Amino acid sequence: MLLGIEKLRVIKGFTAASMLDSYFHPYSHSLITAMAWSGVAALLYKTIWRAKASSSAAVIVGLAVFSHWILDLIAHPRDLAIYDDTWKVGFGLWNYRDPEFALEIALLAGGIIVYLARNVMPPIRNTAIIGFGIVLVIVQIGDTYVPRAPLTDKATAMGVWIFYTLFVLVAFLVEKVGSRRQINVS
Repeated sequence: MLLGIEKLRVIKGFTAASMLDSYFHPYSHSLITAMAWSGVAALLYKTIWRAKASSSAAVIVGLAVFSHWILDLIAHPRDLAIYDDTWKVGFGLWNYRDPEFALEIALLAGGIIVYLARNVMPPIRNTAIIGFGIVLVIVQIGDTYVPRAPLTDKATAMGVWIFYTLFVLVAFLVEKVGSRRQINVS
């Protein structure tokens, strides 16, 4: 969207939960592209972590990437293309603000609970993960319920890119909390 290849409009009241009308995004959000991104993610994971990664871990990474399209299918109105810009689908949960918000928070909380239950980590990292989860909930509350004037299409796309990049960076840093660096003393 920032390069002008895909298109986004900001329309106040477009749906109950979102002002974003992603009317042309076949390269990032079509079913065929989602399958391709999933395969690329699995292959990259397997290639980068070849020594440590099992094939099942790579499949899980690919499925996690593909789950984005499934969740978008549930949330989006009919703007997700199957291929290119044709045969658009979407169940439209964004038309129902409170159930959509509840599902987003439930998925976030469920993911955090599973992650904490399946990984042994120092207490400080557990606290950091829960704290980051709380911050994400606060951001979601603001995005969903706080009235605001729509920004321009370009400013919205830039803001989304900045926030997503920031969230990935924070998640990466949270993973490092409580890690001990090994120091070789000769």
